[in-house]
Amino acid sequence: MTRFLTALALCASLSVQVTRATGAATTEDPAVRSSAQSVNPVLEWNRNLLAIVRTQGAQPVTIHPTRSFATMHAAIYDAVNAIDRTHTPYLVRLSGVRRDASQEAAAAAAAHGVLVALYPTLQSTLDAALQQSLARIPDGQDKAEGIRVGQTVADRILALRSDDGSSAQPVPYLFGAAPGDYQSTPPNSPPQPQFAQWALVTPFALESADQFRPGPPPALTSNKYGDAFNQVKSLGIAHSTTATPDGALTGRFWNGAIQNYWNEISQTASVMRHLTTAQDARLFALLNLSLADSVIAFYDAKYTYNFWRPVTAIRAADTDGNPDTVADPTWLPEAGKTAPDPSYPGAHAVISAAAAGVLISFFERDHFEFNVTSEVLRDVERSFTSFSAAAEEAALSRIFAGQHFRFDLTSGHRLGREVADFVVATFLRPPGQDNGED
Repeated sequence: MTRFLTALALCASLSVQVTRATGAATTEDPAVRSSAQSVNPVLEWNRNLLAIVRTQGAQPVTIHPTRSFATMHAAIYDAVNAIDRTHTPYLVRLSGVRRDASQEAAAAAAAHGVLVALYPTLQSTLDAALQQSLARIPDGQDKAEGIRVGQTVADRILALRSDDGSSAQPVPYLFGAAPGDYQSTPPNSPPQPQFAQWALVTPFALESADQFRPGPPPALTSNKYGDAFNQVKSLGIAHSTTATPDGALTGRFWNGAIQNYWNEISQTASVMRHLTTAQDARLFALLNLSLADSVIAFYDAKYTYNFWRPVTAIRAADTDGNPDTVADPTWLPEAGKTAPDPSYPGAHAVISAAAAGVLISFFERDHFEFNVTSEVLRDVERSFTSFSAAAEEAALSRIFAGQHFRFDLTSGHRLGREVADFVVATFLRPPGQDNGED
């Protein structure tokens, strides 16, 4: 809890810094006046949730954190859009909302309502964060109406997601024993894989978890498999002598919760472009709806194909029937431990492709100069000139980390882009350009 309180305090400090840094945005334009009056609550509550999921023990181990981000940002979007009315609602349509209601109050109240429900043990801290958010908004009917809208939308979004399957406990998983089968991975050898039940969670936007399910991984006896095997065997081994120093660094740099990196990247892009509260509400909803559904989709594929991880494949290469692969019974990945789920497709590739796809579509450009900080390497940054370049490096880093085969990443990239393209084309559209349901 102490770490969480410290993180929230830091988030508050950063919010003030962001407001000062974006002072170039004028209040003469009505489109930005509302946001210029106070700290952008969408970014503020995104940081608050990042602080929660980075706090040890705060996130339930059987619930993927992308569900929390999608639920919160869906509520923020529908609350703000009920006032702004420039795009179609996600799920909640309110009537009779005053146009001069405070978007900032609506966003803060919606975020708070969702997070208190998802993390009830943190209510006192979240209550304090809400009071801090609301204290910056002048009292009056506009503020009161915004709070009412936010609370109403949060309650409805939570009700709609209350029976989505996310609370189901994983069923016992039986590891395979045949060549190519997923098995518990050394050195930690977890007794059960993670999120084996997650493909059964109701998607936020997709029609089904298998809507864009990729085809199977290559045959163990194929040249494609042999080439990918030898690449990760050489580049991804602990203390590799063939990986360049920069390649090895990327394997360590991106070896964290990849959805957190992309929420941070989106915050950076938002600040650089001086987005309004309404614009941020839509951006972060599109982003996190896509990320949440990407996770549901890739777990559907992972537990459909149950493909072994490189550490298993390399140690058992004498059983795969491929003359181009040679076993190394002591091989361990550069990252130390292997993520406890099947290899195909690669999660980093799926999530990074989905996030980059949303950002490119939203900003109508790929070129964007920004820095990224690591979730796991203190005070280390890497610089990029495009969203797609960051996504490509994040995906390829998993080879240098010894976590994935290249075909895991190729398939994952395609899956992530398909999810993002579907979400962007179908949801949160301008009136007349929606999916036809309104």
